[in-house]
This record gives sequence, structure tokens and C-alpha cells, in this order.
Amino acid sequence: MGTDVREPLKELSACGLPAALEVMGERWSFMILRASFNGVHHFEEFLSELGIARNILSNRLSRLVEHGILDRVQDEADRRRVEYALTEKGFDLLPAMVSLRHWGLKYGIETAGMDPVIVDERDRMPIGPVAMLAHDGRILGPADLNMIARKDLPEAGRDRREGAPADAPHALHNCDDPDSKLDDEPREAAE
Repeated sequence: MGTDVREPLKELSACGLPAALEVMGERWSFMILRASFNGVHHFEEFLSELGIARNILSNRLSRLVEHGILDRVQDEADRRRVEYALTEKGFDLLPAMVSLRHWGLKYGIETAGMDPVIVDERDRMPIGPVAMLAHDGRILGPADLNMIARKDLPEAGRDRREGAPADAPHALHNCDDPDSKLDDEPREAAE
């Protein structure tokens, strides 16, 4: 990856990765998310499936709810129970989870026969690798990447948020503005 410009590495609030690690940067949060993707919804299920201590589970579930990754809702079947459901923000972590799973399979577990296998629902074949895509859909590798200042982008790309699909609204997150938001909601004018 080229480096025409470097990120301000000492600035922990300077954009995406440190913010994501603040929420998800420890093992149990990922294990809870993995269990959620596997259909686990109740506190006692997380407890028995993961073998996690009750206080750690309670703490991590609270953090994931606080950060909008899980919703805490009353169970429709039993109003005395609480259900934890993935939000859209939680589902958006699926590519990262799959990418980490593939990395672990490649460098951690030496087996092609892992069971179960994530498949494409259409043809039931194992999925391919998670890829970085160019704005036009081309698959990119490390040699295809660089960092440049936003002001040096072509005019058509200056309002595009990094990581947004080409057809998404062009919401820009300004790393220098602590009041800017990482979403596609229009911002209210400053008073």
C-alpha cells in the first residue's frame, strides 16, 4: 500500500479503526456477535453456548446495546425474558467477522474441512474471500491502495465516504470535526 499521506497515528479519535476497536476490540464482544449471527438471542443461551462468566457477559451485552450493535427487546414468547437482536449496525459487521474467520482459517486452524461452512444460499457452495472493492467494483489488492488527502481526490469523489457503496448517499465523515457523525443522516445546520 502506498503512503502519499499518513494517518495521524497518535490521534485515537481520528477515524474508523480506533473507533471500531473501542467498541469491538476484545474477544468476548466478537464471540457474542458470532453467537448472535448463529441465532443465539437470550442471556442464558449466550451463557451456556459461550462458557463466559455471567458478569462479563452482562457487561459486554450492555456495551453492544449501548453502541447500537444489538437491541435489547422483550421476548414475544415469554414477556419475562429479554431478547438480544442484531441491529443494522450489527449486521454491517458481518463482512469483518467473515474476513477474520477466513484469516483464522488460513493462519490459525490448518483445516479445509471445518464444519459448518458458510455458503452462498443460491448454489450452496462455500463463499469466496472477502475483498476490498474499488468504487467501480474491481477487486483490489495491497499494491492497488494508497492514501491521499481528500482535497487531492477527483472532484467526483470529494463528497464520497470511504467504504460506501457507489449507489449510497454521499455522506461525508470529517475526521477533523468531532461533531460530525458516521452515518448517512443529514446534519442540522450549526446555530
